[in-house]
Order: sequence, then C-alpha cells, then structure tokens
Amino acid sequence: MTPKAFTHLPELAGRVTAADASGLRLTDEVLAAWDAQARQQGLPSDWRLPDAEIERSRQAVLAGREDEDLWVFAYGSLMWNPGIHFAELRRARIDGFVRRFALATTIGRGTPECPGLVLTLQSRAGACQGLAFRIHRALVESESRLLWRREMIRGGYCPALLPLHTPQGRIQALVLTANTAHPQYRHDLSLQDTAAIIASACGSIGTNRAYLDQLAEQLDVLGIVDDHVRELSATVQQKQDQAVHITGARNTMRDACAP
Repeated sequence: MTPKAFTHLPELAGRVTAADASGLRLTDEVLAAWDAQARQQGLPSDWRLPDAEIERSRQAVLAGREDEDLWVFAYGSLMWNPGIHFAELRRARIDGFVRRFALATTIGRGTPECPGLVLTLQSRAGACQGLAFRIHRALVESESRLLWRREMIRGGYCPALLPLHTPQGRIQALVLTANTAHPQYRHDLSLQDTAAIIASACGSIGTNRAYLDQLAEQLDVLGIVDDHVRELSATVQQKQDQAVHITGARNTMRDACAP
C-alpha cells in the first residue's frame, strides 16, 4: 500500500489498515490462532471449511485470469481492513444488490452462545456503494488465497466476478454475495431483530456494535448515504440506551431495598 494507491481517494489515507498490520490477514499463524479459539469455544473440528475446498472455490472463480489484475469489491469490513496488498483504490457501486447484516457468526463478532451478524449482499432492487481494491497481477495468487481463506472460511458467500461502476469507468471485480443456502444465513430478520443482535453480540475481535460503527464512519468519510445503515445505527443506539436505563433502574431498586 503506497500513497499512489490513494490517488482517487486521498481522504482514506490513514483510514485503511495496512495489510501487514491487519489481524484479518489469515496467514497460517493467524488461522492457527483462530482454530485454537474455536476449540476453546467448544466448536467442532470442522467449524471451518477444509483448505482444499476453499482453494477449489478460488480456482473456479479465477480460472484463466493468471496474468490479470484482480479488483475486489468491498462493502463491509474490507472497506477499512482489507487485509491485502493493493495498488489502487476507487469508489464503486454494484447494482441489483443491497448491504445487509444477514450472516450469523459465532467467532470474531459473536460466540456460540450469542452469535453476532456480519454483512452480506442480498439480491434485490437497489444498489450498494462501497470500494474497489485492485490487486496487481504479480500478487493475485498469494493475496487472493489469503482473501478467500478469510471470507470463505465457512462458505457463507458466493464469490463471483461481476460488473461494478466506478468514477473512472466500469470494471469487473470479485464480489461476495450471500449464500442463501448457508445455515447461518438470516434472510428474514427485521430491523428490530437485527439491531437487538448487534447491540449485544461480542467476539474475539470486538463488539458487533463496533463493526457497525466502523462501517458508518467509513461511509460518512466517503459521503455515501446508506439509509438502512443509518436507521440500523440509530435503532442499535436506542436499544443500548434502553438497556442502560433498565440496568440503572434495577440497581436503584436494589439499593433501596437493601437493609
């Protein structure tokens, strides 16, 4: 990541985690730590997909592109922590999809006892604005392996090469859309239910609320208006304020009743 990578979006310099500083760059060492955490949480040994299955998915999508750069569409945590070395960054929009917290997670932003939610792309009328990262062709093999390991660790997405609109022209990029057949896909969550989960879930890399806040902050910096994210943020805040009020009232009653 060099200053030149931010030519189109200088406002993001310093707001995107460098690859070598990313805790989501799933090297063998980081993956081993995740496996150890999964064992401590009582998750089964097959909590993640086998490496061979993840690699088959990667090769199927990228076949025939060995000498080409790879664009990657970012609409969630990749927007501030891509975990990859990239040569260029652009604003980007995909049509026919919307951003939703609809994939349950029991590691990272949640636990088996209190699963959290991460973002996915649902196919429906509308559009989703985010970022596009360009991986130089010389690094596609190594960087895409790490990216696939991170995003396809449980098979929650359907990776595909799809067209994006950018201010500099149309491109084709890797897009991770919802795997609607996955057992952790939550297609029918209401806004209230989604907010309740995000307000309370927490995992090894932080709270679910922090994930939502980071998304909202990055969208604000870019001037991207996402009405769903704004409404969700306000609802999560409301639920957490209510929880604080209830806790305070209970403590007051307990103190009043104390001998």
